[in-house]
Amino acid sequence: MDTAIENLKLNIARWTEAGELFDTAIPGLALFKREDVTEPVSGMYEPSVCLVVQGAKRVKLGEETLVYDARHFLITSVHLPTVVQVIEASPEKPYLGLRLMLDLREVSQLMLDSSLPQPRAQQSSRGMAVGEVTHPLISAFERLVDLLDDENDIPILAPMIQREIIYRLLVGDQGARLRQMASAGSQSQQIARAIDWLKGNYATPLRIEDLAARVSMSTSTFHHHFRTLTAMSPLQYQKMLRLNEARRLMLAERVDATTAAFNVGYESTSQFSREYSRLFGAPPLRDITYLRQSAISDVRTSASA
Repeated sequence: MDTAIENLKLNIARWTEAGELFDTAIPGLALFKREDVTEPVSGMYEPSVCLVVQGAKRVKLGEETLVYDARHFLITSVHLPTVVQVIEASPEKPYLGLRLMLDLREVSQLMLDSSLPQPRAQQSSRGMAVGEVTHPLISAFERLVDLLDDENDIPILAPMIQREIIYRLLVGDQGARLRQMASAGSQSQQIARAIDWLKGNYATPLRIEDLAARVSMSTSTFHHHFRTLTAMSPLQYQKMLRLNEARRLMLAERVDATTAAFNVGYESTSQFSREYSRLFGAPPLRDITYLRQSAISDVRTSASA
């Protein structure tokens, strides 16, 4: 397994030589590099598997903290707002990793088409977890990244290797979690439907009773399973969506804080500023100013390198 990790490390370093992110020609596969530890950053994790071959990253989901490194992968089965931080990186030994998006329809199809062995026992129903990297799993990722050297091979071979990766996940220590999400009619899938609605309607006033009815669950059952899956309440989830979108509007579209607050559903600018500061560590104007200055500094550093 060490050889496979070393080969992946060399390949990711090579493909990310020009920058920190490389969106590959393989659909859903991205490669990452960071030469320094980072401040905690709020963001959204999509259904995916994340692998680190050098360094380590910390993810905070609600009140829980997960750490993954070269021996542990991170699997996410639903869209989850998190706070993430690269905690082990340096110019000499940069953080190197990859992310492969998971199509739950493909997972379901594999479950239907195959006589899968039973996964290992699993205690938690959380929508995000850390699993143990195995040699078959890391070997499959190694072969997937190797395809980038000849893009003519990608259309035929990449789907086959991605299918193998899904299989390895399904029979591994986090397999039960993935099977539950991909099973039609499961409570986890009902919550996933509620999450999809929240993502598209985050600016709309939220009535828990209506959302529970939308996915055919009682209010109490909905509350329980939503918190079990996401480590937060529906209202907390909505707040994270709103604040992240407001930050994007101010940073990317140069919208002022008041307009951003109203656009994402806030009726009180003071409440917006208070909750924004709590999540991002600074009031909106100071935070956005810092982010823009950091971006300019990074560009100048890259240009002088």
